[in-house]
Amino acid sequence: MPRLVLGSRNKKKLRELVELLSDLVDVTDLTPFANAPADIDETGTTFEENARIKATTLAPLLNEWVIGEDSGLVVPALNGDPGVYSARYAGTHGDDAANNAKLLAAMATFTGEKRAGYYVSTIALADPTGKVVAVVDGRCWGVIGTQPRGDGGFGYDPLFIIPEYHASFGELTSTVKHALSHRGRAVSKLRPLIRSHILAATP
Repeated sequence: MPRLVLGSRNKKKLRELVELLSDLVDVTDLTPFANAPADIDETGTTFEENARIKATTLAPLLNEWVIGEDSGLVVPALNGDPGVYSARYAGTHGDDAANNAKLLAAMATFTGEKRAGYYVSTIALADPTGKVVAVVDGRCWGVIGTQPRGDGGFGYDPLFIIPEYHASFGELTSTVKHALSHRGRAVSKLRPLIRSHILAATP
């Protein structure tokens, strides 16, 4: 089975992508690659720019097919924040508890439609030379809760409520979340592109 490298060391993101793609490709993260940089500067101002930076930087370095994925939460009433800074909204990259606390504080006086938000996932697929051959994205709208609910998922999932299910992403099963989520929707667009670009080129 051909290999596809996620340009990240985020184990929770890796687990989701393995669940979504393991029937097509062997998905791994950067952990097995000693020559992978510890960090990649996400200097883009959009999710797509950051996804492309990850993919084009890592693919030629590793000589592998790489997906760069950038994702985050957008709250229109906060002028789009946390946006591309979602993972480091409170200052420290990946501090979910601090990021959630800052978001709750920023939205403390918001009610009704002002609590609407959406998740974005943008994925750039690069061949081993570093050429981006596909870019896809997915979005999922929800409501930002007033307190965390559930201990599943990661990031802002315990605050991200799907009204139709009366549950947060932190409460939903992985199967239901994959069907609804921004990443699940982006990957559904990516799957035929993996078939045409990677599987078709694999002996």
